[in-house]
Amino acid sequence: MSATAINLQHVTKSFGDGGSKLTVLKDISLEARDGEILMLVGPSGCGKTTLISIMAGTLLADTGEIDVFGSRLNKMSKAAVTRFRAQNIGFIFQQFHLIPTLNIVQNASVPLLIQGKSTRFAEAKAREALTKVGLGDRLNHRPSELSGGQQQRVAIARALVHEPRLIICDEPTAALDAKNGQLVMELFENVARVPGRCVVIVTHDNRIFQHADRIASMDDGRIIEVHNVDKSKPPVIDTH
Repeated sequence: MSATAINLQHVTKSFGDGGSKLTVLKDISLEARDGEILMLVGPSGCGKTTLISIMAGTLLADTGEIDVFGSRLNKMSKAAVTRFRAQNIGFIFQQFHLIPTLNIVQNASVPLLIQGKSTRFAEAKAREALTKVGLGDRLNHRPSELSGGQQQRVAIARALVHEPRLIICDEPTAALDAKNGQLVMELFENVARVPGRCVVIVTHDNRIFQHADRIASMDDGRIIEVHNVDKSKPPVIDTH
């Protein structure tokens, strides 16, 4: 059994007050393991994005325990959580969120610059990360000069440049064709196998389910089921 990377116990989250109060997460208990890809699936509005936001410390839970690699985020100050996130968590989104006026080295160096690293150091690490994702011959290009699949690989390099322990991805393949989606998932598989690292992916994309180690199904703010994935038999799951 792999060590626990993320441990959530009895997490709840609501928005609004009084008659307009909406409970989005209802007594969620879930763990993600060191060295695995955990996918969160379920219909739109079931709470997946709220859940990963709490895992990442960008949103506070109302109740519950949030332990990420041994750090109790719910017991830390806002400033401490911000520092922890900058050092330990990488984010990858469907829309890439690249800065159009910067070349891809400058884009990928941003997390290190946020940490206060020098531009020289940050850009050297960015070039290394971009080369690892197959973009070593595109370093001077801007995002508009790249395909969608290449832009997503820039986003992956940016998420990995500071060597985070937790990679959180929100619909990372939804905007990609099947070929580029598979290439991106192969990169995630390599990333997840690094000791001391975990990848959590929110997705509706059933083309990539076979890349998961486990899949947690959500509905109406609850975890309905968590099951292991048989790599020889891609799972069929209703995500709508």
